[in-house]
Amino acid sequence: MIEFYKQILENNKKWVENSLAKDPNYFADLAKGQTPPLLWIGCSDSRVPANEIIGAKPGEVFVHRNIANMVVHSDMNMLSVLDYAVNVLKVKHVIVCGHYGCGGVKAAMGNQSVGIIDNWLRHIKDEYRLHDKYLNSIQDEDARFNAFVEINAKEQVYNLAKTSIVQGAWKNGQDLMLHGWVYGLNSGFVTDLNVTISSNEELDQVYQLDL
Repeated sequence: MIEFYKQILENNKKWVENSLAKDPNYFADLAKGQTPPLLWIGCSDSRVPANEIIGAKPGEVFVHRNIANMVVHSDMNMLSVLDYAVNVLKVKHVIVCGHYGCGGVKAAMGNQSVGIIDNWLRHIKDEYRLHDKYLNSIQDEDARFNAFVEINAKEQVYNLAKTSIVQGAWKNGQDLMLHGWVYGLNSGFVTDLNVTISSNEELDQVYQLDL
């Protein structure tokens, strides 16, 4: 344990040295502020690093991560990140990126209790209930799992669009597009789920806020 801890401190020093060797002003420039064009909402899974997946540098992606890349309307952590990204940083794009093989989605498909996370997974179970006819029609278990990963990511894009934060930005004429992706752990490629929303007119009328 101690050796691992010492090693990551050493890795930091090497990273700083390498970064400064390439650009002596690297950290001085970063410290001046951030203007990322993108907010990434992804899973906490350690195998899904937002910056590396899209080849972005520090300062180019604002990131929020949680179990199964969820957008929960009562989650003040996520809403605070979203509000800052949209209203202060003025990001142009928000990407919800799920990933195949997601443990949170898999757990939500079963009935075994895994602890306090059961309460979080309930949100995902609600989505399964909404799409159960389609999902239960898929006989192959792996294919059904992958389909639910995709559905979950799509649903979170719609959940974003339903927030007063996003709808307020659209009302004010702000350019803001929401996208849904899924990342392949075994390939490295992302799949665009073709769910892109840029106005609340694409939502059911009951969700269109009169701001």
